[in-house]
Amino acid sequence: MSTPPADARAPAQAALAALRAGRHVEARALFERVIAAGPADASVHLGLAYACLGSQDAAAALAAVDRVLVMQPHNPRALLLKADHLQRHGDARAAVSYYQAVVNAASAQGQLPADLAAEVARARAMCQRHATHFEASLRERLARLGTGEGPDGRFAQSLDILFGHRRIYVQEPRNYYFPGLPQVQFYPRADFPWLDAVEAATDDIREELRAVMREEGDFAPYVQSTPGRPRPQGNAMLDNPDWGAFYLWKDGAVVPGNAARCPRTVAALEGVPLCRLPDRSPSILFSLLRPHARIPPHNGLVNTRLICHLPLIVPPGCGFRVGNETREWVEGRAWAFDDSIDHEAWNDSDRTRVILLFEIWRPELSAQERTLVQAMFSAIDEHAGQKPAWEI
Repeated sequence: MSTPPADARAPAQAALAALRAGRHVEARALFERVIAAGPADASVHLGLAYACLGSQDAAAALAAVDRVLVMQPHNPRALLLKADHLQRHGDARAAVSYYQAVVNAASAQGQLPADLAAEVARARAMCQRHATHFEASLRERLARLGTGEGPDGRFAQSLDILFGHRRIYVQEPRNYYFPGLPQVQFYPRADFPWLDAVEAATDDIREELRAVMREEGDFAPYVQSTPGRPRPQGNAMLDNPDWGAFYLWKDGAVVPGNAARCPRTVAALEGVPLCRLPDRSPSILFSLLRPHARIPPHNGLVNTRLICHLPLIVPPGCGFRVGNETREWVEGRAWAFDDSIDHEAWNDSDRTRVILLFEIWRPELSAQERTLVQAMFSAIDEHAGQKPAWEI
């Protein structure tokens, strides 16, 4: 707080002493004397507000608070007095806006006096109380109307975002962003009827997988360092066998020996609209996650493809998050998701989890746009002298 002029300092200190002693009428008279003597700073008007409030003059207290907020719009004590006034007079919606302003103002100030910290905690609790009441009331009204969708529907998700239960995630590919594509985390299963044939082959695919797993050394780390390039920092999965891959196709080309070991798996994918980019895509692989391993949050390289999972071996305790939506794999039930949105996976079980993973074109891209994307990456590789896959 600023210091009053010398001629006002003594009455201001006397007013503050009277206020602290609970002599509100006396404190009010002294604060008013300071104000009448000349321009007074915000601390004097704030003291007057407390004194008027203590002497049961709510109107005068509010007038003093409003003068403080003209001088110092983010004064947390004045904001709190305003919030409490609005709450007492039944304007809960306006009150919560001021309680939230208290929290925001206090967070910008760092260390707070103990009494103010307690009041900020009260303001935060009032915000939470209002939010809980508002959410319950709104959901009750909507339940009477009926939304016609399940808990994972788009409208249900919008309510979760509105109430702060989910945050918003968007496409943030690491290498190449194609604008104008919808922000969809998990795609509706009905959009891909060709997945029926893939799911129908689950038992055959799992049988071939189990044969491969008898030679578990054939699984290489999914994320590998590139010879002749700097080793990336901060990637816990780099060269880590906890996340393993057995490729049937890799970087746009078949892996002959591996594909020959899994002919029914290869056949099951014949009707799939695989994303085809020379020397880059598709990749088709068995993706293995060992017990108690976690794939940390990350974003894929491009947003012109989707990733499909066909779960094959899924013990309890395995989960997968894309953006603000978390799901559990179910053996034999496939899904498609946008890996350019932040995502992560975990295996909290004592057994290995394995899925079949493959890449498809985003359905929103036209045939011409796919051709242009292919031409762009081919031109990049020609310019760079066939750089390693996906490197730009």
